[in-house]
Amino acid sequence: MIKALIVEDELYIRKGLIAMIQTLDQDIQILGECESVKDAITVTNACKPDLIFLDINLKDGIAFDFLDAVKQLSFHIIFITAYDQYALQALKNGAVDYILKPVDIEELELAINKIDSQQPEQQQEQLSIVKNQIVHGKKDRIVLRLQEGYQVINFENLMYCQSDKGYTTFFTADKKSYMASKPIKEFEKQLPEDLFIRTHQSYMVNLTYVDKYDKAGYIFLKSGAKVPVSTRKKDEFVSRLLG
Repeated sequence: MIKALIVEDELYIRKGLIAMIQTLDQDIQILGECESVKDAITVTNACKPDLIFLDINLKDGIAFDFLDAVKQLSFHIIFITAYDQYALQALKNGAVDYILKPVDIEELELAINKIDSQQPEQQQEQLSIVKNQIVHGKKDRIVLRLQEGYQVINFENLMYCQSDKGYTTFFTADKKSYMASKPIKEFEKQLPEDLFIRTHQSYMVNLTYVDKYDKAGYIFLKSGAKVPVSTRKKDEFVSRLLG
């Protein structure tokens, strides 16, 4: 029997994955579900799963925060992710596999069957490559989980983000907006520091679109949008603007 753990911050994806696994002709016991790095570390060290279905972006960090913290990498990994295939191309032919969301049951079964021929210890080199690609690599887009599916936004087209009551709205140069059900701090680490700056507790701005800064504490974007700059963020913003 394969003891499996699901580490994914979206409840409906966890439940859907469990339902799919139960329909397969596989001897798999689901040990539990986790939505955060903290919980995943605790459960993994306590229960010692054979297999972890692992999302890249979690409630309080990313998958590699979890992998760096576990005591021993003695389990198989199948990533469940919305990342583009280019970011995970190091995986498919090796010891780690991935499935793109929305999960396809045939892809799921193929990934599970693959683990029989691999040893968990063979994963380490591949995971290092993928970590560099995703965490340190040059990306040109962000993928948002929306109620109706997934939305790809190129960084060059993203003007600013505004957070309100746990939701973040992304405003683009082509006059569209997309609302995601996570606070802005969850997206800050996904936006490149050379382009974006946090100007306020509730705002991030693409410096490319800044037209004017009013010393009263507001940025005027080329689109006409007005974005506040908090007192705490003022010096950093002005430094970036002049630099």
